[in-house]
Amino acid sequence: MSTTLSNRTLNRTLLARQLLLERTSMPIVEAVEHLGGLQAQAPIPPYLALWTRLKPYKVDALSKLIIDRSLVRMTLWRGTLHLISANDVYLMRTALQPELDKWAKIVMPPATRVEIDLDELARITREYIDAEPRTVAEIGAHLEEHFPEAKAREMSTQAQMLVPMIQVPPRGIWGVGGVPQNVAMATWLGRDLPEQAAVPELIERYLRAFGPATLADMQAWSRLIGLKAHAANLDLVEYRNEDGKVLLDVPDGVIVSEDVPAPARLLPAFDNVLLGHADRQRIMSEDARSRWGAVRNGVFPPTFLVDGFLRGTWNVVENKDAATLTIEPYSKTTKKDMAGVIREAKAVLKVMAPKKPHVIIAP
Repeated sequence: MSTTLSNRTLNRTLLARQLLLERTSMPIVEAVEHLGGLQAQAPIPPYLALWTRLKPYKVDALSKLIIDRSLVRMTLWRGTLHLISANDVYLMRTALQPELDKWAKIVMPPATRVEIDLDELARITREYIDAEPRTVAEIGAHLEEHFPEAKAREMSTQAQMLVPMIQVPPRGIWGVGGVPQNVAMATWLGRDLPEQAAVPELIERYLRAFGPATLADMQAWSRLIGLKAHAANLDLVEYRNEDGKVLLDVPDGVIVSEDVPAPARLLPAFDNVLLGHADRQRIMSEDARSRWGAVRNGVFPPTFLVDGFLRGTWNVVENKDAATLTIEPYSKTTKKDMAGVIREAKAVLKVMAPKKPHVIIAP
């Protein structure tokens, strides 16, 4: 019989693997690789995701790694922008490319869908972004010249799915920003993707960051199908959760006791730890999930953890006079627990607005 792991044990184990039980001195590139990349739809979240996990940590260090091409921003999981290491591009984009190809075919709404040659669209895009960075609007306008029957905006989205491209600096650099521009991945990194994907390696990497987990969890994270066959060829161990579902894990994966304390943590928007599973009971209650998920256009807010579980949201508003951080719990929170959240809030404001007075609004 497989060992049954309690929900709190899975929680503590997930926090440990996501570097959220205690801050670590792991180098930035190694941490990004360990975490399986970081959501990067907006420039700031990757910086805060690492701030809440690493020590010592300076935002300039991450900026330098993006500028020197050790880390890159590109379209990956779920068709969204992620920050990953240059080395991991060849594993992760290759594994996800078949799924991204499928999505490219359904980007256009059925009512307005126009059948165009996507192979030709990809070829034209590669040539256009090979020599110099281009904005999404420029890519769309260029494609519209070749496919006037289709919409530029939809074709530019298809192009990002079909053609591996890097969103180049200064976009994504702390305190700089800039209009997003994209260049061909092969131009930026100097080589193309391999012919075949190492999906078993991707499964092992996922489990080291999010395991133990079900096949459904792995699929929710990657959107890949056929994972069962790949997992069957790996040397994995099995557990069960409280619902009796089979959880897979790497043989050397450390299981953390449910009694280990979990400190308060502030998380950025779209943090990995909240998005890595189909069944999110190990990190949030059903009530918290319904409130967290009740957002427009899937734009999830920054959140905070108390005792290892999602307990509310936070946000920062800056003006010329001050930076104000507001904490909004989903439910009543004890003074002791709130003290931990406020302690983290004070620390993050020193990173986000070091030259302004700080104001914290909390219950």
